[in-house]
Amino acid sequence: MADKNKSQFIEYINKYMKGVVVHTVEKLNDKQNNVLTYLHRDMLRKEFSFSGKWETISTLNSRVSADFVAMDSSLPLKRRDVIQKASGDIAKSGMELWLNETQLTELQTLAQMRNVQESDIVARLFIDTPRVITGVYELMEKAFLQGLSTGVAEFEPDEADKVKDNVGVGIQLDYGYLPANKFGANVLWAGNPATAKPLDDFQRIVKKAKQQDGHTITDVWLDDVTLEHLLRTEQVRDYFIWSINYLGSRELVPAPTLEQLNAALKRDQKYRFNIHMIDRTIVNERNGERTTVTPWEEGKVILTTGTQVGVLAWAQLAEMVSPVENVSYQTADDYILVSKFRSNSPSLREFTTSQARVVPVICNVDQIYQLDSKTIQA
Repeated sequence: MADKNKSQFIEYINKYMKGVVVHTVEKLNDKQNNVLTYLHRDMLRKEFSFSGKWETISTLNSRVSADFVAMDSSLPLKRRDVIQKASGDIAKSGMELWLNETQLTELQTLAQMRNVQESDIVARLFIDTPRVITGVYELMEKAFLQGLSTGVAEFEPDEADKVKDNVGVGIQLDYGYLPANKFGANVLWAGNPATAKPLDDFQRIVKKAKQQDGHTITDVWLDDVTLEHLLRTEQVRDYFIWSINYLGSRELVPAPTLEQLNAALKRDQKYRFNIHMIDRTIVNERNGERTTVTPWEEGKVILTTGTQVGVLAWAQLAEMVSPVENVSYQTADDYILVSKFRSNSPSLREFTTSQARVVPVICNVDQIYQLDSKTIQA
């Protein structure tokens, strides 16, 4: 890229850029009016990393009783808990968009016209600002959902990108899910509504978490397809019928809804957890082609001891400390650096970029349990 030059519309940028960025962040975090959902915003606590590394430490502990001892006697030595650690560098991410020469000509013409509302000029000038901020949010959501469902968030660069300079770098965030906390189903849920026993599968994990680990399962997370398989099993329908004390013909009762099943589970001392459905897609764009991906791995069911499962670890960007002359900056949500500038190579363009050093980090993996409904329990 050629040298970065000051925007031709610098007076509008100085006046409106901060407000546009703040409004975009507020809108993205507005749960009632935002059509997009960001589970990582609810389940991760934002945390600054001075070292530029992400780290998760899990203590594999079991609650051990103390002993009564005689006065003046020595205390009994207990075995120290095992500590497992996973860490890595916080990767850089970002994207850029630009207004091409034709769009800039239209914007220049609009700015010179009389009786034009300033808001119309501002809307065109900042059309890419929400997109570059949203792009980072979407990447974090993709990494988080993939990581929570599988224990590993992995991104490989496309073959076409590998020949380019620092584009599409592959990274892997392995959170170190414990083998002892990974389970299969006694009978595969998909295709076996008469014989699959998802409630038995749940009970096996709930019992292990409580009796061996001292943990109480409060929440269950699964994709929409797997939820449909669960709700259509005869065991779940019979459980729902029992929970409402229905004495008529069971054939007249349809499969319960998620809301009905959750109400029954919350009343039952044996479970007392809440099931959450994950139905989220992300649009990827590589080399001008867009594809839709589903980051949550189908069939994976995650059981947790709460809705807070980790941190959104972020680090400072070099350009935050050493800004480039003639570039206009604004920080979004602490960790996203938004830039606007102009370049004349290969043609006149007005750039809007975002960059960030941030990754989702799942912590306390000893309190996370994974059930693969597509795998038979070993």
